[in-house]
Amino acid sequence: MADFLEFQGVTKRFGPMTAVNHATFGVQKGEFFSLLGPSGCGKTTLLRMLAGFEQPDAGRILLDGRDITRLPPDKRQVNTVFQNYALFPHLTIWDNIAFGLRLRRVPKPEIASRVEEMLDLIQLRDQAQKKPTQLSGGQKQRVAIARALVLKPQVLLLDEPLAALDLKLRQHMQIELDEIHDRVGITFLYVTHDQGEAMSLADRIAVMRNGVVEQIDPPATIYEAPRTSFVAAFIGDTNFFEGTVSRLVGSDYCDVDVADLGTVRCYNDKHIRAGAKVYLSVRPEKMHLTHERPADLHDGKVNVFPVTVYQKVYQGAYTRFWVRHGEDVNDCWELSVLQVHSRYLFDTTPITWDDKVWLSWHADDGYMLENYDERDETLLGHPEAANANG
Repeated sequence: MADFLEFQGVTKRFGPMTAVNHATFGVQKGEFFSLLGPSGCGKTTLLRMLAGFEQPDAGRILLDGRDITRLPPDKRQVNTVFQNYALFPHLTIWDNIAFGLRLRRVPKPEIASRVEEMLDLIQLRDQAQKKPTQLSGGQKQRVAIARALVLKPQVLLLDEPLAALDLKLRQHMQIELDEIHDRVGITFLYVTHDQGEAMSLADRIAVMRNGVVEQIDPPATIYEAPRTSFVAAFIGDTNFFEGTVSRLVGSDYCDVDVADLGTVRCYNDKHIRAGAKVYLSVRPEKMHLTHERPADLHDGKVNVFPVTVYQKVYQGAYTRFWVRHGEDVNDCWELSVLQVHSRYLFDTTPITWDDKVWLSWHADDGYMLENYDERDETLLGHPEAANANG
C-alpha cells in the first residue's frame, strides 16, 4: 500500500541543535500512527512541521502525493488537537465545534448537520449548550477532538492530548479515542512520551531519540523485537547482557559466553557467526524464579542460573524482584524479574528477600540487539527498589 503521508529526509535545526535529523518514513491512509520518545527527541517538532507551524531546513513533506512543505497552515488539510484543549470559554460546546465551519463560511444548514454529527460521535449531544467550564477534562478533550474533526481534515494531529488527565480518565479516553478513530477512519498522527498510550492505541509506532527515528514497527514488534538498546530500554523494562557467540547450535540458536554469568543460549534470528560480540535483551516478565531447579523439557533451550533475591516489591497484579548472580555484591550480575500473580495468598512457599533460588528463561525470549549503547542503561533505574524496605 502506498504511503498517504510521507516525510522525506526532513531536518530541522534550532541554532546549533538538530531537533529532527533526516527523518524519512511514511504513514498509510487511515492509520493510527504514533511518534513516541522522551522529551526533546523531536516528535513535537515533526508534528509542528506537518501542521505548518515550523518550516524544515531540509527535506519534503508530502500528503496524498502533494508537496505541502511550504504551504501555510490554513492551506493544509490537517488539524491539531492540543493538550490544553484550547476551547473558547465564552462559547457553548455547540458553538465551539461550529467555530471553524463558520470561519470557512459553510452554509448554516450544513454547519448544523455536521455539528450534530460530531456531538453524536463524542456522545455529548445533551451537553451541547454548556460552556467548557461546566465540563470534565475528558469531556473537554472530546469537544476539542470534535472541533478538529468537523473540518474533515485528511490527517488529525494529536499532541500529548491526554497528558493533563488523571490515570483512570486517561485510560478511559484511550478507549474512546480508539473508537473515534475506527468510526471516522481518517489518519491519526499521535505524539506522546507515554509508551502505554502508544502501545495500546497505535497501529505502528516510530520511536525517536535525539531527532532520529530509531525504529518503526507495530507495537508487538517494537516490544518483542527491539532493534536498538534504546528501544529495548525505553519500551518497558529489560535486562541487558554483553557477550561473545561461542558456538552455533543448529540453524536457529547459538551459545553466548557472558562474563561472570556463564553460557547463555539465545535464538539466533540474525544468523550471527561464532566469535562475534553481541548484546542480548531479556524482558523481566520472560524470566522465572523457582525454589527448585527447573527441568529443561525444551532440548537444552532453557537458561538456568542460581541467584539470590536482594529486593522484592509487591505491586498488586505482580511482584518485582531484583536478584544477584555471584557472591561479590560489587562485581555480580543484577537482574530484574517480574512475577505475575495468579494465587498469591495461597502460595505456601513464597519467594522473599535473601532467598537462594533458580532463575530461568527460554532461549527464544532472549533477543539479540543490532546495536547497543551503554548510556541507554540509565533508563533501567529501579525506583521501586530504591524505595522498598528490606
